[in-house]
Amino acid sequence: MDWKSKRIRTILEAALVEDKVANDVTTALTIDRGLRASGTIIAREDCVVSGLGCIPAILDIFSKMSSTPLGRFEVVSHPEIFDGVRVKKGQSLAVIRHNASAILSCERVTLNLMQRMSGIATLTNQFVKAVAGTQAKILDTRKTIPGLRALDKYAVCCGGGVNHRLDLQDGILIKNNHISLGGGLPVTLERALKGRKPGQIVQVEVRSQTELEQAIAGGAESILLDNMTPAVVKKAVKQIRAGLPGAPIEASGNMNLKTVRDYALTGVDFISVGALTHSAVAVDLSMKITADVY
Repeated sequence: MDWKSKRIRTILEAALVEDKVANDVTTALTIDRGLRASGTIIAREDCVVSGLGCIPAILDIFSKMSSTPLGRFEVVSHPEIFDGVRVKKGQSLAVIRHNASAILSCERVTLNLMQRMSGIATLTNQFVKAVAGTQAKILDTRKTIPGLRALDKYAVCCGGGVNHRLDLQDGILIKNNHISLGGGLPVTLERALKGRKPGQIVQVEVRSQTELEQAIAGGAESILLDNMTPAVVKKAVKQIRAGLPGAPIEASGNMNLKTVRDYALTGVDFISVGALTHSAVAVDLSMKITADVY
């Protein structure tokens, strides 16, 4: 993750503006502007960490927003604590040393983002462990919080998952509505294969045996088996391997931790799980702030 990229900074700036951090009236009225402090971010439950890089990025953006100089800041963490690492309840993730007002004003935004990202990373890691020993990789989807997709998908990677399409120009995926509105699977698939740019792979979502046969006959380059039972998926995998050797096969549809391994054992290459980003529970993190004594 490039925390200095324009895309990421735009997300962080929007979060800070939303919380009106430059106009924190409570902190302005109660805290000495020159007070220095240390803020320690603590895990209140076992989790996989994600989002540590947002801490210095948020503080840097806030410093540029502030009307008065806030002085130097530093973010320190143990060498063994970094994004993607599993930590235990009670462990310190990072220590922020900065102007007390800056730490207080940025506290909620920092925790909100890290709690969500760590929640996604933790849930993803649970799915990854559930399919361990199979060839299946866990994929995310575009079912992300609007405006936070880059952070959501980074968090999936921290949990050991793999990113699917970042956006609608990032790949060709013919879904059921394309098929319905485009005149049927054979027609839409033919159009996509003829009109795609060099290097673009055409993936087709199929929901029935008929669509599967049409996708294979039409030369689909990747097939997504949607909302099928593990038994049906296993049969479809054999059919695809015979008709389209080497074509990546993905399974999707209401995946959960109880059923995902059954799908992984069918021989699919990928399993996409929308819940990674649309239903992950935020991890409980806290920040303990103490005044620095010189």
